[in-house]
Amino acid sequence: MPQQQITTDVLVLGGGPAGAWAAWNAASQGAKVILADKGYLGTSGATAPGGTTLLVIPPLAELRDAAVRSRLQAGGYLSENSWIHRVLDQVEQNLEQIEEWGYPFPKDEDGNPLRTHLHGPEYMKIMRRVVRKAGVKIWDQSPALELLHDEHGAGGARGINRLTGEAWEVRANAVVIATGGCAFLSKGLGCNVLTGEGLLMSAEIGADLSGMEFTRQYAPSFADGTVTRGRMLAWATLYDQAGNPLHRGDRTFGSIPELMLKGPVYASLDLADTEAKQQFLRSAHPIFFMPLERAGINPFKDKFPLTLRYEGTMRGTGGLRLTGTDCSTTVPGLYAAGDAASREKVTGAISGGGAYNASWAICSGSWAGLGAARHALSQPCLAGSRQLRAAGRMGLAGGASASGTLDPKPLIAAVQQEILPLRINYFRSEPVVAAALQRLDSLMPYITGRPPATVQGIVQSREAAAMLQAGRWIYTAALARKESRGLQRLAEYPALDPRQTHRLILSGIDRISISTESVPHASELPAPREERAI
Repeated sequence: MPQQQITTDVLVLGGGPAGAWAAWNAASQGAKVILADKGYLGTSGATAPGGTTLLVIPPLAELRDAAVRSRLQAGGYLSENSWIHRVLDQVEQNLEQIEEWGYPFPKDEDGNPLRTHLHGPEYMKIMRRVVRKAGVKIWDQSPALELLHDEHGAGGARGINRLTGEAWEVRANAVVIATGGCAFLSKGLGCNVLTGEGLLMSAEIGADLSGMEFTRQYAPSFADGTVTRGRMLAWATLYDQAGNPLHRGDRTFGSIPELMLKGPVYASLDLADTEAKQQFLRSAHPIFFMPLERAGINPFKDKFPLTLRYEGTMRGTGGLRLTGTDCSTTVPGLYAAGDAASREKVTGAISGGGAYNASWAICSGSWAGLGAARHALSQPCLAGSRQLRAAGRMGLAGGASASGTLDPKPLIAAVQQEILPLRINYFRSEPVVAAALQRLDSLMPYITGRPPATVQGIVQSREAAAMLQAGRWIYTAALARKESRGLQRLAEYPALDPRQTHRLILSGIDRISISTESVPHASELPAPREERAI
């Protein structure tokens, strides 16, 4: 039995922006809230170590309508204009709130705040402070391992404290999954806590996923660093190993995968050819330059090697399927926010990386927190009186009766071999993806073994299971969408097929079933789903 057991109203899993906003909003409704984070709320996750732009468009009808039309087209018509407008409206309110909390937005010459960018460390320091002030109990270094549930839906979670080894159990009538996406331990800055457990935990109690095929997302990085800031390469010339120029400027990023198939690729920010331009870039993204300078490289004159780091569902689109405007899922009492939720309603088939994802985290976190609080406070009894059971199986359920042991490190490496290579996941083709999926399926028996007894081994075993399952969902969806739309590409189907202007919904773990969901207009309800098994 867990050593620490507690009952609350709302449990938020994840301490990035989405989790922080969810916790604050739930507490603002009078709910008792616990936030459990795998790391430390304020420093863990993709936002905290860097900075992010925001989706801010003045509230002028013609400007916003034009932006929405542009996004609908770019996203392959899988997004919904009502959701995009909701984000535009909500993020404006939340940014005003952040300023009231003390965030120092710069001002224009007329003294108006420029709320277009958030400095990650300062932003998350403020969020930690206001969440704590709202009365939320923050459990740092306390990853959740499995959800609790009964016939009424989600009812809390079990996890472990990484510092003390103490097992914990929180019973709550509503749970918000804000655990981020799955980046498969590809060494992107701030992303090594993003391994997909929230998706796995939710699927184990019956939640659906959507948009998992739209995950063919890689980001360039200095080969010996972890910072992924592709925008900086707009000032770069790319070179081959012999020092011959390949591409310059705006076309640079999109050409990197193809060039890397031929050999090593190097970059130099030599298009920033004045001191003023260089100072501008340094002030705009100081974190980009830190690993280069530590290596003794002058990026404006020297050539530095590039790599591509896979960003998976974090910068892709896929995640838990949302069924309501309050970010509810297909499981009563379970809500999803940020990168753990599918962003198709806002980004369609393309990446929400940058402004869209940052704004989505703020807005979806707010909506999920409010929805979770309303649900929890409307229940006739506390979760402590429910007959809840733990749902975790993959990477957890072995115990003393397990046959053999589970060694998570080689299992993680085996999953990465199928997910990270460009030749499999970026340059997708039916036979290659199908073969990779078959190899992932063959790894499933290995997760039934007994996990290591150490805290690190327990957490890594669950991470391995989550990454394996996320990979299976990604490739199952990729093979089912026989077209090329947004981030989805199949060599055999190079064109967009208008007949496939629908979403793909995945359900299940051992046996994955897939269905289609039509994209509703603002006034329509989702159409009935057509089921078929994979």
